[in-house]
Amino acid sequence: MDCSKVGKLIYTLRTEKGMTQKSLAHAMNISDRTISKWERGGSLR
Repeated sequence: MDCSKVGKLIYTLRTEKGMTQKSLAHAMNISDRTISKWERGGSLR
């Protein structure tokens, strides 16, 4: 799996919905730092 492509997809879908990283993280019950890491193409764990 290409982490950078997944990160770009997460970013695109999040911004289309008008969500911040913090609001998405809250909806998923995870930290906003995790969302940031995913969007930068870091580990998807």
